[in-house]
Amino acid sequence: MIICNDDIPNFHILTALFDIKINTRIMKTFYKLVLTTIIITVISTFNISLAQSVLTPEYLLGIEGCSIHQLSHDGSELIFSVRTPRGANDDPGAAESKYFILDLRNNESRPLFNDEVHGSSPQYSPDGEYIAFTYKKGDDSKQVWAMPVDGGDTIQLTNTNSNISYFRWMPEGNGIAYLTKVPKSDREIELKNRGYDFIFYEENLKNNQLFITRFDDSFQNGDTEQLLMGTHIWDFEFNHDGSLLAFSSSEKNLIDYRYMFRRIQIMDMTTGDIIKRIGNKGKLGNYAFNLDGTQLAYASALNINDHAVSQAFTYSIENEEITNHTPENFAGHISWVGWKNNKEILCYSGEGVYPKLSSISIKSGKRKVLLDAEDTGIIFGKPLYTNNGDKFIFSGNTPTDPSNIYGWNGKGNLEKITNFNPQLSDIHFGEQEVIKFEARDGMEIEGILMLPVGYNSNQKYPLILYVHGGPESHHSNGWLSRYSTPGQVMAGKGYMVAYLNYRASTGYGVDFAMEGFMDPAGKEFDDLADGIEYLIAEKGADKERVGMAGGSYGGYASAWFATYYTDYVKAVCMFVGISNLISKRGTTDIGYEELYVHSGKPLEEQWQMNLERSPIYYAHQSKTATLIYGGAADPRVNPEQSLQLFRRMKMNDHPSVRLVQYPGEGHGNRKQVGQIDVLYRQIDWLDWYVKDSKPLNGPMPPLDISDKYGLDWEF
Repeated sequence: MIICNDDIPNFHILTALFDIKINTRIMKTFYKLVLTTIIITVISTFNISLAQSVLTPEYLLGIEGCSIHQLSHDGSELIFSVRTPRGANDDPGAAESKYFILDLRNNESRPLFNDEVHGSSPQYSPDGEYIAFTYKKGDDSKQVWAMPVDGGDTIQLTNTNSNISYFRWMPEGNGIAYLTKVPKSDREIELKNRGYDFIFYEENLKNNQLFITRFDDSFQNGDTEQLLMGTHIWDFEFNHDGSLLAFSSSEKNLIDYRYMFRRIQIMDMTTGDIIKRIGNKGKLGNYAFNLDGTQLAYASALNINDHAVSQAFTYSIENEEITNHTPENFAGHISWVGWKNNKEILCYSGEGVYPKLSSISIKSGKRKVLLDAEDTGIIFGKPLYTNNGDKFIFSGNTPTDPSNIYGWNGKGNLEKITNFNPQLSDIHFGEQEVIKFEARDGMEIEGILMLPVGYNSNQKYPLILYVHGGPESHHSNGWLSRYSTPGQVMAGKGYMVAYLNYRASTGYGVDFAMEGFMDPAGKEFDDLADGIEYLIAEKGADKERVGMAGGSYGGYASAWFATYYTDYVKAVCMFVGISNLISKRGTTDIGYEELYVHSGKPLEEQWQMNLERSPIYYAHQSKTATLIYGGAADPRVNPEQSLQLFRRMKMNDHPSVRLVQYPGEGHGNRKQVGQIDVLYRQIDWLDWYVKDSKPLNGPMPPLDISDKYGLDWEF
């Protein structure tokens, strides 16, 4: 509160400062009011200045992220990695990852590798004395190496002519099992050298094969043998004593086959024979043997049409019985399973905007929630844990903390172990709240609302909707700001930002996810429109200043609102998005997933429906400023999808449409330079048309925005 009277020294200071002559009571009162306004303005300006310590693009682009990899067998140490983004003036490329060992007894860490060794996928040996890792030395192929835990010389454990993509220690510690492709023949190499390097689409594929290299105690005298020929192996796991090996495989080495046709088999390591074929249905998650090797737990889809991994199963090795342990009427998705002991499995699930860690009795089916992110305030990931269950390690985030490592002893609260982004401690963030609203047909839809920094309920604010992809995905109430969806950056600029878990999202049960089955852009995107109306009516969003952005299926939503629902939004940013469902069916690298979990029928049986659910069909009526951008080498959503919408709009004289493509990028930008451009270009586009309400028929934002990149120019 500001009180202005003659007894306040600052009043006289200000009158002198502004050379004000006060001769009458009326004039004095008048000038008091004027000066009060000035003081309020000065102080407000000062407060705004303080509040400028909001999340900026520069801050966002510099955020470090962490990943946890493996606990030592006694639980005293953790291998983790830190992902550090490249700067604008660094060599082009993706973020760099560095590995560390964290001593959990004193929370001190040390680098795992020296500057000469750029290893990855580190694993403790069964006796805990060594760490194996993959490493590409010079021009050689990527091989498995090892070094003592306490440091020392590295030892090469494998020697193949092709890169090793996956490996595990043999449980006895006397060998390495690994996956690698069969090398090209001399004839293939010679043909390539002569220019006959043709592309045979989805033919002549090289499959991952399983090899085992055994060695003595000094890692010498290696003897290599190949197992399992003729199929593509994606990953594998041993049981505790190494007598059994479970592996997932598919007929072809294609991402579509990995998604839809990856199936579990079990090999007897004594004979080399396949003794069990589990035959899981649809998408497969992880799998793990129990301690005595009698059962295998795995996470899988419910059926071939289920959008995502959603269920927890066990398989009895002895009697081949499969049991689904997912609770009845479960309103969530189980994405990971493990063993707490031989009688209980652990399950990690998304349930609405909060994940949970639970145990389920394999005999009674009784479920016990061990950790609930709604209670912890931390959106934790899948755990690493000791066999006796006395130590759990998670990576996690909060609405104001993007990435850290947390510990848990099986009871009480999570303990924060690291602090990777201390620069964010002084940042003013927009508050996040969980919202629920009723869609037009009565279905309850949940989401997250990020309020503008300095939010005032009596004001109206421009609104941005960030739409997730998939649609088999969902938003959790944690850190939500990334280069293509910079929520807190926009909140710092005065926007209200919403993340809605529309129908077909995961985290609400299989039935909810299947609401979008054979109904693209139907109830799914109606939910988004209903969400906009709710935010306008109940939360103070400005009806005249609404924008949308999203990637992949979120890009499809953005294109849909730019065309079909064009009256709802002033501007959209369509990132690697879909515009034509008909041509998309013929150009994506996940055609089978498209058929089984989205479309449900062949294209010829849905031709008209697919046409009418394509944004290009309505491009002629667009009144929305449309920024289209994405990778020029995208195998998932072909770049033609962007070009088709751009061309349709241009041919209909749309005055504010722009197409930007990024060479060498796929389904999302990995290189820092592309991420920088997406971030700034999106902000400029939304500021221009949404926040500042520039006319569609006027000039567009500047094309060259490199002055914002932070480049050190040298001409």
